[in-house]
Amino acid sequence: MPVRLPEWVVRKKTTRGDIRRVKTLLREHNLNTVCESARCPNIGECFSRPTATFMILGDHCTRACGFCAVDKGLPVAVDMEEANRIVQAATAMKLSHVVITSVTRDDLPDGGASLFADVVNKLREALPDALVEVLTPDFGGNRDALEVVLAAKPHIFNHNLETVPRLYEKVRPQADYRRSLQVLKEAKAMAPDRHTKSGIMAGLGETQNEVIAVLRDLKDADCDMVTIGQYLQPSRRHLPVIEYVRPEVFEEYRRIGEEIGFALVASAPLVRSSFNAAEAGKILHKTL
Repeated sequence: MPVRLPEWVVRKKTTRGDIRRVKTLLREHNLNTVCESARCPNIGECFSRPTATFMILGDHCTRACGFCAVDKGLPVAVDMEEANRIVQAATAMKLSHVVITSVTRDDLPDGGASLFADVVNKLREALPDALVEVLTPDFGGNRDALEVVLAAKPHIFNHNLETVPRLYEKVRPQADYRRSLQVLKEAKAMAPDRHTKSGIMAGLGETQNEVIAVLRDLKDADCDMVTIGQYLQPSRRHLPVIEYVRPEVFEEYRRIGEEIGFALVASAPLVRSSFNAAEAGKILHKTL
């Protein structure tokens, strides 16, 4: 029998009508969101606001991370009109904070960096008062690709570590912890006036000391903001939850992160990388 979820990781349902309006808009513009593809537990709350995290470069990833619900397989051709459709959808939704992420595209020479830049440039032109946040893959460590994205001047650059170094082989077998840290460090060096952000999941078998060590590594990489949330198994094909971390532990992580010196730490069971991104963005933007 399925394990009953503890009450602190159960999200209250939102009326389906609110969700349907955003889903209809997304389908009209032929757009993907990580909210749907990754089966985010906060989708009802976010879509009802409305807000969404747009996922570019298709809905098939070239990597096979053990935690992620996004489909794996042969990727689609790059859609050069995708940026225009995102601008149209973001305008229709009256977004003041737009988050752009993507599947990992190891098949592309620049990992999809040029499309990230195209979307950011067009959003900044069409919605000059909106904050634009990108949540990128590691681009295989390609520094030139990273420069392309940052040259478009997103307000916030996000790249998630996802887990502690010891669990990378199981959780992110095609990624590298030090490479991801280097992405964040180089992003800040290239664009010191931009905010950097990263996130990890709890409940995959990490220890509290390992989480704290990751926080210190992120601070050493000059990262400004961290998100920490509970891992939830998307299906039986994905990695199992080892532990449902109690809210007081997340609160301790938040306290320690603030002591370490991050500008902002969001740590709670249902925190996700882009959840409440607009509110966090406003706080960070005040320090730009």
